[in-house]
Amino acid sequence: MPRLDTKDDLSALRTSLAAARSHVRASITVCGGTGCQASGCRAVIAALQQELRAQGYEESVHLRVTGCHGFCEQGPIMVVEPGNIFYCHLAPADMPEIVADTIGRGEIVERLLYTDPVSGNTVRAESEIPFYRAQDRTLLAFNPRIDPRSLADFVAVGGYSALARTLAEYDPEEVIREITASGLRGRGGGGFPTGRKWASCRAAPGDEKYVICNADEGDPGAYMDRSLLEGNPHLVLEGMLIGAYAVGAQHGYIYVRNEYPLAVAHAREAVEQAREFGLLGRDILGSHLSFDVEVARGGGAFVCGESTALMASLEGKVGEPRPKDVHTVEQGLWNKPTTLNNVETWANVPLIMQHGAAWFSQKGTKGSKGTKIFALTGRVKNTGLVEVEMGTPLRTILFDIGGGASDGVAIKAVQTGGPSGGCLPAEQFDLPVDFDTLAQAGSMVGSGGMVVMDEHSCMVDVARYFLKFLQDESCGKCVPCRIGIDRMLEIVTDITEGRGRPEQIDLMEELGETVRETALCALGKTAPNPVLSTLQYFREEYEAHIAQQRCPAGVCRALIEYVIDEEKCTGCGACTRACPRDAIRGEAKKPHAIDAGLCHRCGICAAECRSDAVVVR
Repeated sequence: MPRLDTKDDLSALRTSLAAARSHVRASITVCGGTGCQASGCRAVIAALQQELRAQGYEESVHLRVTGCHGFCEQGPIMVVEPGNIFYCHLAPADMPEIVADTIGRGEIVERLLYTDPVSGNTVRAESEIPFYRAQDRTLLAFNPRIDPRSLADFVAVGGYSALARTLAEYDPEEVIREITASGLRGRGGGGFPTGRKWASCRAAPGDEKYVICNADEGDPGAYMDRSLLEGNPHLVLEGMLIGAYAVGAQHGYIYVRNEYPLAVAHAREAVEQAREFGLLGRDILGSHLSFDVEVARGGGAFVCGESTALMASLEGKVGEPRPKDVHTVEQGLWNKPTTLNNVETWANVPLIMQHGAAWFSQKGTKGSKGTKIFALTGRVKNTGLVEVEMGTPLRTILFDIGGGASDGVAIKAVQTGGPSGGCLPAEQFDLPVDFDTLAQAGSMVGSGGMVVMDEHSCMVDVARYFLKFLQDESCGKCVPCRIGIDRMLEIVTDITEGRGRPEQIDLMEELGETVRETALCALGKTAPNPVLSTLQYFREEYEAHIAQQRCPAGVCRALIEYVIDEEKCTGCGACTRACPRDAIRGEAKKPHAIDAGLCHRCGICAAECRSDAVVVR
């Protein structure tokens, strides 16, 4: 590849790439994201490469290893073109058959196709799979089309053309006006208007300014930013370049969570490639923009996702938040004006500048424009990354895309917004997913985590779980967060262990409101959400734990008792052999019984019972 010194050089490269790839008769795309790597995709890729060589298709078939496709539970996954043929749950042993039948003879390997768990139908094309069909994949659509380690692949699909157009046709103020008109709001949790943030940073006094990409994604079960940075790092870089031009920054950082080694590797490689070919450095594409980026690994703490704590970590200090009386757009990194946005926000910027503010703002609601990526996990049939238009009802995400309850048990609630989000009940599932509506309902969009819970989930225990996470991750700098979370966790633990008192419910509500109003940073201010939302919508479960000493979902060990239904018990002895406490007695082929004094309530007996005779009372 030649060095790209001008806009014309970029256009010429794109034309030459298209010509060079015109001879390819077929292509095979294999997901190489973290999820599919965990499922064994590396061995699949190695076997596929060997088979393409062995059967003589190495030159005529283009093999592309990409970032995450989103449907992680089906991995390793593959898409064969032409035909958009989707194969899933692949193994190295499947590769000879795929190459011989699908590439060689144009035949489908039926046993490797996807089966929809809702309808039971086998689906041939990726585009026809309900999980994908019901989405609006704008950002995620790029991942299956490019090798994240190839600058050429990104340029071939239009990469850096938005930067070239911006530098040639817009001055910095016009860029900010376009981003403002689009209605883009920060995708990292706060939902702050991006254009307003950029305008404040540009107006701040000083010639030395910074832009930062926040990829310190720490929410349990959330991996939207990881998958974008792994799968399309150049799109994020392009967004940062446009942002740097708009605010007048000369240097930037990509701050990546320490536990994301693949995202770190791909981001670093993208930065090196961009430097090598003139897209980072001085006088980019023949303009007066000079900008460079460094990749920094995170400090390993959830609180480092907070803007001021992140900047402190970059400076080599302890990652602790600071008061917001001085805004980071005025005094941020090293007390210089700084613009910080998360991965998904930066990734939207090139699309807005390429297609226009009106194109972006035609999707979404009045106050929440564009699309949003969510990590759908929990008790649903289909889990993975979901991208939908802002304002899409929760019910559409959970049932049309997620496929509904995973094991036939009714869905009880969904938590949106990560560990600091709220839990919304089934009667709220028609709410549109946008920043303002979810906030009014006691939850939030947050960075995009979405955890589904069914009737087997205890909402009091859910609140306890997330409070424990937040207690562990709180930096402890401010009293409301340090003491308030500890006290709320202490009360909820008492309730789950049978020591709860009626007056503690009101005390928790008061504590939650106090922490929300007085904590220093967003972690503390949102930490009460799991408690306050479950009290709002599932108060009867708290009352059952306290007044009746009973856990309705059968989760809290101190409040449940395992017994054996004599009418169902066949006396097979499976439960006796499995019990680690030797708490089950009975003769062969006769009903058994559990000694409550010895039972540890681990549930192993229920799991091992072949006749569903072990029940919770």
